[in-house]
Amino acid sequence: MSFFTRPIFNRIKQLAFRPRGVEEFFENGKSLPTEKSWTGRAWRASELRLKSFDDLHKLWYVLLKERNLLATQKEEARRFHISKQYFSNKGRQVKCQKSMARIKFVLNERRLAWVEATKLKRAQEATVNKNISTASTPSSTSAAASESSSSVSSSTATATPTA
Repeated sequence: MSFFTRPIFNRIKQLAFRPRGVEEFFENGKSLPTEKSWTGRAWRASELRLKSFDDLHKLWYVLLKERNLLATQKEEARRFHISKQYFSNKGRQVKCQKSMARIKFVLNERRLAWVEATKLKRAQEATVNKNISTASTPSSTSAAASESSSSVSSSTATATPTA
């Protein structure tokens, strides 16, 4: 193994390890953060509309884990009787709630668009089927009418000589 490849393997091992289970409820392995961490803003609906369903699904679960982490921190602060003026993650909770609500909003928009599209498709199919049936009905009706008039005239022709 060369000198340059060794750090890459170590970095891959670090990235491959992800805490699972109860560890995900704690930020950096601590029940309460010791320093204030900077967080970004909530996701905008316009940004979420550009994402695929799979990406929205993944983002939902990332936000769900964040929400659980923040709930754990809030409960730990309450348990240790830490005043809200010294520890509060309300801003992060609001951002998380807004993002999750916007994901639901975008998915509902997509669902409503799909329902409307299926209604339009059914209406178009019904119109096409109606046009096909009305276009084929007059010719079949005239053929049936000519057959029935032929049978009537032949029945009257056979009925006349016997009478």
